Order: sequence, then structure tokens, then C-alpha cells
Amino acid sequence: MKTLTSIFRPTALLLTLPAVLAFSACSNDDDTPAPDRGQVLFSHAAAASAVPVKALIKGGEVGSLNYGNSTGYLTTNADTATVRVNVASSGQGAAKTSFRIEKDKNYSVFAYSPSASFGSVALKQFTDDLTAPAANQAKVRIVHLAVGVPSPVRLTVPSVIPGTAGSDITPDVAFGNASEFFAVNAGAANLVITAGSPVRTQVLAVGDGSGSGTGTKTFEAGKIYTIVVRGIAGATVPADQQPKAVIIQNK
Repeated sequence: MKTLTSIFRPTALLLTLPAVLAFSACSNDDDTPAPDRGQVLFSHAAAASAVPVKALIKGGEVGSLNYGNSTGYLTTNADTATVRVNVASSGQGAAKTSFRIEKDKNYSVFAYSPSASFGSVALKQFTDDLTAPAANQAKVRIVHLAVGVPSPVRLTVPSVIPGTAGSDITPDVAFGNASEFFAVNAGAANLVITAGSPVRTQVLAVGDGSGSGTGTKTFEAGKIYTIVVRGIAGATVPADQQPKAVIIQNK
């Protein structure tokens, strides 16, 4: 998987994968069936613990991530797996979770901060439906992991007429949750994150997906994207950890 730009996931992030994640190579004389496999993507969105972390599956290190970065999809055997993140500088365990990895299924695991307390970090796992969208369409979803940002939120296409409501792409998504993937027309757009009822207001602009909130993003036909709302709302929070809407390209 490629994220939008190297801003999100420098290609040097991934370390050499352990044997448990490596593709098995069988000789022509080996009739042993290949094991069932699934794929897991890691993303570091824990704003209250914005230090480098190491991601592990079944005890094997699979990547070193700075805050805001993600790995690609990593292939691993299908079974119940424990995944964790450790603080890179000390090796101290930060958070862990276990879930069943099913054959040919795809998953995203996000390190996020349940609260604004310093060092707050936990893991959330979501199943990724990477079924290709229809012709001339892309698919998007929203993951809400921003502390202090209104909850729930929706992903919305803003109206071209000032002062009028836009068109919602997703239903309400509460903090710590993700929507399903929804189809959108391919092309350039500046989607927005909205909240409130009955009058909805803009919380964040997606823009080009870098977190700046400016510009537009060209959603390519056939591609699949996750828009992550992350950060901590607060006047004293550093700029890099302020709430932002950023894009990960899943496929």
C-alpha cells in the first residue's frame, strides 16, 4: 500500500520482516500447501504519545513508526494474533491487543490516545473491505481518533452554495470508531469533517490530505482511502499534535 506522499509513510519506515511475516518460498518438489494468510496495516495516531514506536505482530517487530506514519499491509499467517506497540527509545510496552486474523482478510491497527493525558495510548483494530469500487469511483472511510474534537463526526462533501448544508458521505462516527468504506466519484475534492445536530458545522477540512487543511485531493478511480481524524484539541497543544484530517491510501 502507498500512502499519499512520503509525508505520511517514508519508505524507509519498514524494517526487515521476521520470518513469521515473510512469504513462504516452496520448491517445485514441495507439495506442502501454503498457510492461510491475512494482512495487517499499522498506523501511529496517538497524539498524547507522539514518540517513535515499534510495531510488533506475534512478538516479531515489523516496523518503526513516527507519529502520523503508517506501514503498508504486512502479510501474516491467519490465526489469533497479539499485536503491540513499544516505545522505540526504551522498548517499554505501550499497548497491545489480540484479534483473529482471517484468511484473505485485511485489517488496520491504529495506535491512538483515548485521552489527552501524557503518554495515553491504546490500539484499535478495524477490518478493511478492499473490494474494488465501481468504474469511475473511489472508496473512502473516516476513522475518528481526535481527542477533544466533537463526537460524532461525519465525512461530508461541502455545498457549493455558501450557508447551505453539504452532502454527507458517511453516517455519524463516534470517537474511537470507523465508518465503512463508501463510494465517491473520482476527481478532485476538498472534503470536510462535520459535526452537530440539527445544524451541522465544519470541524476540519481534509484538503490535500496532508493535515494542512488546504488544497484539494484527487481521489483516483479504483483507489481506496482512509481519512484519519487525529490529534488533541487545546490551545497549548503543539502544532503537529493539533487536530488534523489526514489521508492514508489503502489500495
